[in-house]
Amino acid sequence: MTEQDIHIEKIRIQMEAAGADACLITSNANLFYAVGQVVMGYLYISRQHEPLLFVRRPVGLSGERVIYVRKPEEIAEILTKRGLPHPATLMLEGDSITHSEWLRYENIFPDSKPINGTTAIRKARSVKTAREIELFRQSGKIHAEVYRHIPQLYRSGMTDVELSIEIERAMRLGGSYGIFRVFGQSMEIFVGSLLAGDNAAAPSPYDFGLGGQGQHPSLPVGANGTLLREGMAVMVDMGGNFTGYMTDMTRTFSIGKLPDKACFAHQTALEIQNEAVRMARPGAVCEDIWQRALDIAAERGLKDCFMGISQQAKFVGHGVGIEINELPVLGARSQMTLETGMMLAVEPKFVIEGVGAVGIENTFVVTEAGSEKITMLDDGIIDLTENR
Repeated sequence: MTEQDIHIEKIRIQMEAAGADACLITSNANLFYAVGQVVMGYLYISRQHEPLLFVRRPVGLSGERVIYVRKPEEIAEILTKRGLPHPATLMLEGDSITHSEWLRYENIFPDSKPINGTTAIRKARSVKTAREIELFRQSGKIHAEVYRHIPQLYRSGMTDVELSIEIERAMRLGGSYGIFRVFGQSMEIFVGSLLAGDNAAAPSPYDFGLGGQGQHPSLPVGANGTLLREGMAVMVDMGGNFTGYMTDMTRTFSIGKLPDKACFAHQTALEIQNEAVRMARPGAVCEDIWQRALDIAAERGLKDCFMGISQQAKFVGHGVGIEINELPVLGARSQMTLETGMMLAVEPKFVIEGVGAVGIENTFVVTEAGSEKITMLDDGIIDLTENR
């Protein structure tokens, strides 16, 4: 059985739980997961028959399951010619396709009941195979190595944008594919985020841990041109897309020494991370981890600046995979339980007015024995003026 066969079987298990006879997959992330590459086309997965890949582009693919089509309407015709039944219930990627696409697929299968299978497919992807975990390990190793060289990229008088560009360049030279693949049609970012000083407190419309103003209203997130100066915190949160699977990693840098409150907040973030990792075992309820993180922040007198100031994120971690924000979510009202093989990004962060963001983010794999860190780099604050 190939890796993709395993992935398709995991989707079939979720289809059965949802009562779906078939599933039609069209989004890039899910196609990569189930096919092993991105195509312009449609993967039709039946619970009873072999999956069929209906391709529009690229040309040149071959195989018994590959069928070239000009439009999706041909799918129903081909199924009929092959003597395959049309599904009574058809699972669609309701959160990824447009309303017009949904209506089009309804017309292609007029006797089928369409259901939204987005969450079901995300659940299938949430537990990783041994091969996927190995790809995460490879990504985590490269990710940490690039971060290790960030102090060498800093120059006095830089802006946050200039430093971000140098880090992005280093990421690409290190092997990053560049794209920061995000679930959610209104979520946009390039490679990742660098937040310096009070820009870390700027609210963003995007559902990231912290936002930032960005350089333009067309992309309101991340660096905004802040001049890096003494006593300022610089938070680097770049996605590690080195293998097709995204590791997530944040480190806090400083321009000189930070005030005591910022250092205390950073130590509290490390305490929260350690407690989250202790709790992150198979069977743990995601909301419980979030609540414990919130309790620690409150106990340390830092609740008002935990995960933001005026706009505070209601999670302390999330799953990672082909997309940076996969299931599960370590957040409020999340009753999903952890399972062996899940990959988690744990990211407790604080924003200190007049200083910037401090905190940490690492990627962990959930094992029977607990959670194992795979982004191996020191978690402390790194002074850019001392490490060049």
